Amino acid sequence: MPSDYRLAPQFAARLLGLTLIVLGLLVFVATMIVVLFSAPVMILNVTVVVAVIGIFALGWVFKQKSWVVRTTPEGYVVKWVRGAGTKQARWLDVESLATDTVAGSPCVVIRLRDGRTTTIPVEVIAADRERFVSELQDRLEAR
Repeated sequence: MPSDYRLAPQFAARLLGLTLIVLGLLVFVATMIVVLFSAPVMILNVTVVVAVIGIFALGWVFKQKSWVVRTTPEGYVVKWVRGAGTKQARWLDVESLATDTVAGSPCVVIRLRDGRTTTIPVEVIAADRERFVSELQDRLEAR
């Protein structure tokens, strides 16, 4: 049975905040184009509508599809983590599982038989750290 570990709320808020800044700048640029070049106001209207739709769409994505790690009996998949290394592997390819601190952040490091690694900062996961590591170990032992 698959298990999904969702994005921690503080990181979802950070991503949403960055998106709001970008969309706000887009609306500002559209406003300046309309004011400075006497462009049609429809440009600003369309930009605002696109920005509002973008905000709601991103909120929906975070609410419905914002898992960071998905584990299945066959393997795991990691997304939303920049610099995770190998984002997907089968449990049969895993050599070891360890916890470590990378750049001051507690992480789970999955070492694969071919030398590649997957590094998952546990702070980005909205779950108990011990439960997460325990499930990964259980999946690894069940392979």
